[in-house]
Amino acid sequence: MNRLICLGAMLGWASWVSAQAPDAVSEKDFLGEMPMVLSVSRLPQRLDETPGAVTILDRDMIRLSGARDVADLLRLVPGFQTSTSFETNAPLASYHGGFDYYSARMQVLVDGRSVYSPYFLGSVSAGLQTVALADIERIEVLRGSNSAAYGARAMLGVINIVTRHTADTLGGQASLSSGENGVHDAQARVGWGTGDASFRLSMDRRADAGLVGSNGHNEINRVNFRADLRPNGRNEIQLLAGDLFIDSGRGVLGKDGNAPRDGSLELRYLQLDWRRNLGDDEDLAFSVSHTEESTRDHFSFAPIPAVTIDFGGRSSNDMVSAQHTFRHDSDLRVVWGGELQREVITSKPLYNTDAALVTEFTRLFGNAEWRIARDWILNAGAMAEHSSTHGDSWAPRLMLNWHVTQGQTLRAGVSKAFRPPSAFEKFSDVRYVLNGIPLQITSLSSGQVQPENVLAREVGYLGDFPSLGLHLDLRVFHEQIGGFVRPQQFTLPPGTTFFTSNPYDYLNSEDVTIQGAEYQLKWRPWRDAQFIFNQSYTDINSVDRGTALAAPKLASSLTYFQKLPGGLDLSLMHQDSGTVTLQGASFRDQVAMTRTDLRLGLPLRFGRNRGEVAVVVQNLGMPYADFSPNFQFQRRAFVTLRVEN
Repeated sequence: MNRLICLGAMLGWASWVSAQAPDAVSEKDFLGEMPMVLSVSRLPQRLDETPGAVTILDRDMIRLSGARDVADLLRLVPGFQTSTSFETNAPLASYHGGFDYYSARMQVLVDGRSVYSPYFLGSVSAGLQTVALADIERIEVLRGSNSAAYGARAMLGVINIVTRHTADTLGGQASLSSGENGVHDAQARVGWGTGDASFRLSMDRRADAGLVGSNGHNEINRVNFRADLRPNGRNEIQLLAGDLFIDSGRGVLGKDGNAPRDGSLELRYLQLDWRRNLGDDEDLAFSVSHTEESTRDHFSFAPIPAVTIDFGGRSSNDMVSAQHTFRHDSDLRVVWGGELQREVITSKPLYNTDAALVTEFTRLFGNAEWRIARDWILNAGAMAEHSSTHGDSWAPRLMLNWHVTQGQTLRAGVSKAFRPPSAFEKFSDVRYVLNGIPLQITSLSSGQVQPENVLAREVGYLGDFPSLGLHLDLRVFHEQIGGFVRPQQFTLPPGTTFFTSNPYDYLNSEDVTIQGAEYQLKWRPWRDAQFIFNQSYTDINSVDRGTALAAPKLASSLTYFQKLPGGLDLSLMHQDSGTVTLQGASFRDQVAMTRTDLRLGLPLRFGRNRGEVAVVVQNLGMPYADFSPNFQFQRRAFVTLRVEN
């Protein structure tokens, strides 16, 4: 109640101050150009013509949120769940259910490059940490399936992180953050060059003491480089490279199989993109990338110290893609192309072999935008994929958009997506051995697991009401997951191991249905103010109680941004999440969550330089459980100083 009274008082005061401004408010303040979306169909499209519901987090929202990484920022997207825990290497995000430790049913792209982890069951946690927030131009979040455009693992949500063009980051910039819970962040970048050849080098560090109750002391160190080259008017070349190093505490006191220890993860990548303009509304794009990751994570097994439990290993991911985009006529645009991908994993502790596990993918895709009438747009697309370990998959999509009237769009469609099992789900063989004697086996896959698939049906509505300063984005969905993969224990015959072993196998257990609705309402009641209200209702039908509560039935968030006199920025963010099974807990451990954040930012200017000093308080209220019932997110207050020229 005290928080609500304080919140109401601050909103009322801010409203009164803003009302004193003499400037009149017109429809131009509320009705700007429709945002363009780059990634959903691989065609640049207006937001109201994309084949799906998209939330865009732009650079201003990223700054005003006070978030320290992308995972925490995704709390502002309807239907998303996030965690700040480093127990699984880095903070997590999931859409429509955190069904496992690693959030493996979602695709994340950074400048078009897939950053999911082949090693950690397809986890996207480390990939979300690839670049610093200061280098991000925008984040496009497709709330729905998109295997039609991106193939394997684009099953429940796709996040596309677009970094800033180097021409927009010339000069120097640096920031420092310090505060409670050991928050010590530092970031610096330098940009140089001309319009035809520009470059950026960024370095940053993010560190804190972690969640109360966890084996915290987390640190992320990043180096990223980007070059944008235009050798002539027809060709554009982009080169990206980076190194991510995560050093964090993991484990729980008293759990022999997950003892407290320090672990690390290093991820390196190199990417080259080339785009050639072939004429009006036609171009050819080519991309090649290499990503490799290595993890160190081992500790002594307390009952038998001579036995080492090890989760370490290495993986690599190589991809080559080409796509051709063209306009057939005034009503039809097409993009088509193909990809070759090769994943390699090496880890004797996880697979009981020194041999590398290799999976190769071949993909062919095509998407078309057809304006069948002035106000009717049909998006049709499909992906055909062949995997060397899982065979063939087919993912079609049809979506029809109807511009009922100016600013009012209805959308309806159906799509099919899939997720092949990870290498661990297919081939895991984890055993504790002493002097050649197998003491216990904890995971032993039979290899019988087959790909999951999802049939998604949705209707949506986009509405702009400029006279009221309102924008509404509504999605109603029904997602049928076939062959849902779940670990199941079984008993090995006596004598197989020294101790009785009940290892896990991964099997297609059941069909799971996810249905519900979510919406985002943006309201600008006066100049320089914005309210964003998100709400999602998610109903998961499963025979397993933990799966049924993998997403909260009801979750809401309210965000308020206000520009105050003197250029001061005020941000207030309040989030309520219903009962949910935490990703690091059993089905018996369901908790709810409430969190309120405050940010005040004051612009600085001295000579030709400019900057900002900001105070951020995360979680003004009581501590809440994060990832595990034993881990608590308490209040964190910190100050950030940013300077650039």
